[in-house]
Amino acid sequence: MRGQGQSQIGARGQGSRGLESLMAFWADAGVDTAYEDAPVNRLAEPARAPRPAPQAAARAERAAAAAAPQVVQGPDISAAIAEARALAAGCESLEALAAAIAGFDGCGLKFEGARQSVFARGEPNAPVMVIGEGPGGEEDVQGMPFVGRAGKLLDKMLGAAGLTGRVFITNTVYWRPPGNRTPTPQEQMVCQPFLERAIALVGPKVLLLAGGASAKSVLQRSEGILSLRGRWFDWTSSDGALTLPAMPTLHPAFLLRQPGAKKRAWTDLLTLAERVDRPERPG
Repeated sequence: MRGQGQSQIGARGQGSRGLESLMAFWADAGVDTAYEDAPVNRLAEPARAPRPAPQAAARAERAAAAAAPQVVQGPDISAAIAEARALAAGCESLEALAAAIAGFDGCGLKFEGARQSVFARGEPNAPVMVIGEGPGGEEDVQGMPFVGRAGKLLDKMLGAAGLTGRVFITNTVYWRPPGNRTPTPQEQMVCQPFLERAIALVGPKVLLLAGGASAKSVLQRSEGILSLRGRWFDWTSSDGALTLPAMPTLHPAFLLRQPGAKKRAWTDLLTLAERVDRPERPG
């Protein structure tokens, strides 16, 4: 027994020395801290969290919904569009249409600093209708579209293309946007019935859409003006009664900032003039 006990003590001593040697090895390797006293089986399936009570789950759902970003809906413009459509349909002349626009209160631009409504200028039976995006500062003062620097450039280019006295000029909206910003699609939609009635009363052969805001609104397209310009599109009224060829081009205000682009706008005007005078060769 004594010999057996001595052998067991010797074994324990050897195990102790082995453990000390192993601990010295890990210490030399930089491991000097034990995070848990007992080993952990990392391959075991993790314990599932208890299901929350139904009331707690409902409270959590309500809290998540409250924390989620809220989608802000735009103003309901359906009533304003319906009113504009009714007013426009009752106009049998351009003079009556101008008066209806002046008295219309459904477009918010009217109450955002505009002095007056700005409807149109030009020949009432013109073969070309030019549609810009909205009045600027000078237009707001004079009550006519395209009478500032951009308008003077437009008149000069139209004259060089042989279109003097053959155009009717208007915009997609009839009040100056604050700070000359681009009119919103909603503002353009509210004014659309007046624009369509103007097209019906004038009866042009073609539409020239000046600038990206005009082209996108009238044609219901999403491309930029540099992609749209110089191409022919079919414009159709909302009731489907009227279809006309339409060409987008660069806005004169853009040409004042980028004179190098005048060549492209000039090409557009020549193509349009050809279409007006020789409709059998649309180019």
